[in-house]
Amino acid sequence: MRVRGVIFDLDGTLIDSALDFDQMRADMEFEPGQFILETLEAIPEGPRKERCREILQVHEYRGAMAATMVPGARELVDELTSLGIPQAILTRNSRAMTELALRRLDLQFSLVLTREDAPPKPDPAGLLAICRAWNVDVTDVVFVGDFQFDVLAGRRAGMTTILYAPAERPDYAHEADFVVPHLSEITRVLAELDQPSGERR
Repeated sequence: MRVRGVIFDLDGTLIDSALDFDQMRADMEFEPGQFILETLEAIPEGPRKERCREILQVHEYRGAMAATMVPGARELVDELTSLGIPQAILTRNSRAMTELALRRLDLQFSLVLTREDAPPKPDPAGLLAICRAWNVDVTDVVFVGDFQFDVLAGRRAGMTTILYAPAERPDYAHEADFVVPHLSEITRVLAELDQPSGERR
């Protein structure tokens, strides 16, 4: 393949907003381990749902204001820019908080899709929309993320997936095409993909 675009998840991949999902669930009175967006969506419209939305907004605002760059993220973005490779963001975060974090950290991307723009991952719709906007085939695009939903979304879209796993490999790591412990390794992976004889690990 010839890499014609790279799409990133945001939180946990390029930035660290230190969101406390367990506390978020506790504040919303969700069960441990429940997926927050999906559980919130299932609540009927009313005072409880509105309160949960407010809690989510407070947590995401704190995260956006506290966000820092993941080691190697700025260097990776700058290198891909110098190579002329388009880059985009697909995140489950809200647009307001995503834009706030990106402004604070001085990060710019050709496309940024949030949960207001497309169904949240693992739905692949956002990835497919970015490929359409770039007018490139999904097989020429790589998706980089740090969670199983990222890998699932990429696979469902039909694109190559890179799992960023800075600690120990999670039990779903085998579902990704590549696994890297540091973002600096991604350009090596992209170069490998550009080689006709390159083989996936």
